[in-house]
Amino acid sequence: MLDVNGVQKIYRGKDREVEAVRDLTFRLEEGELACLVGPSGCGKTTLLKCIAGLLKPTSGSVEVAGKAVTGPPRDMSVVFQEYGRSLFSWLTVQGNVELPLKEKKLSKERRRTLVTEALEAVGLADSARSYPWQLSGGMQQRVAIARAIAYEPRVLLMDEPFAAVDAQTRADLEDLIRGLWQRFSMTVLFITHDIDEAVYLGQRVLVLSSSPTVVQDDVAVDLPAERDQLTTRSDQRFTELRARVYSEIQNAKNGQAASAPAAT
Repeated sequence: MLDVNGVQKIYRGKDREVEAVRDLTFRLEEGELACLVGPSGCGKTTLLKCIAGLLKPTSGSVEVAGKAVTGPPRDMSVVFQEYGRSLFSWLTVQGNVELPLKEKKLSKERRRTLVTEALEAVGLADSARSYPWQLSGGMQQRVAIARAIAYEPRVLLMDEPFAAVDAQTRADLEDLIRGLWQRFSMTVLFITHDIDEAVYLGQRVLVLSSSPTVVQDDVAVDLPAERDQLTTRSDQRFTELRARVYSEIQNAKNGQAASAPAAT
């Protein structure tokens, strides 16, 4: 569903050039949920912009469902970290969720159905006529998520979407994402700086090296499909996986290659 092949991105200025991403190659199968972590400044957001068609790679390619990405794909949605900037304060919650659907030229009846289903899925059915500024930060991010899933994407990109909310809200949103992923069968690439979050959410954790960036390691998360905040995080295997990902990020910071896979 998502094929990233040899993506390189060089930023060129007047007097110098910076190679932010060197050679990134990985693929996600249809319906897969993968998390992406790495040291600060390693190019995670640059990669997301290349995948989303918002930034043209210097070399390499990105394909969604076998089609080359040359601009924002119609079957992809993105949820950004700064939800406050992505919502329009003068539109109601319903208006914010519906807006991209108008660009798809959907009928009014179909738009209404998709908006209702999305708001119910994120627990905001009773807030449709509210405005974003009347809602808490966690609820605003739910609006952004509802807008993304109402678009019926085959691929959902999420760029550190929970970084600005408190710990309790973050835990609730993590469980929400796993529930939505299972319900709507989307392919999800979730970028985060939080190792515990990556292991809790994902079927795989892709660890990026320091910039210029390559894939440092690709960790299969062999935890049960059904997860909860208490049981899963206290599981010994969760601790082992977390330790491996943490170790690889430290290796990345020190410029070392990936270590041998942890014992299963």
